[in-house]
Amino acid sequence: MTDQEFDVLDELYFVIPFEELLEAVDMEEAELYSILKELLKKKWVKCYRDHSEELLPHEVEIDHQYKEYSYLATKIGLLAHNGR
Repeated sequence: MTDQEFDVLDELYFVIPFEELLEAVDMEEAELYSILKELLKKKWVKCYRDHSEELLPHEVEIDHQYKEYSYLATKIGLLAHNGR
């Protein structure tokens, strides 16, 4: 786990919209997008259309809609984060 992945997961104990996450981690948008994409591949985060509607993995269009999603760490992601 990279330091940047750790910092992002640190903010994802609760569902958070992309814009709020961007402010919280103090990164460039492109960097955060790249990290979220990698965390999705690892199944360490999941996406929400809003705070209550979880998207299934095949429904996520991270390349086009990442700004519209909210994010939450998965159980696997939290275990990886806490095990570091």
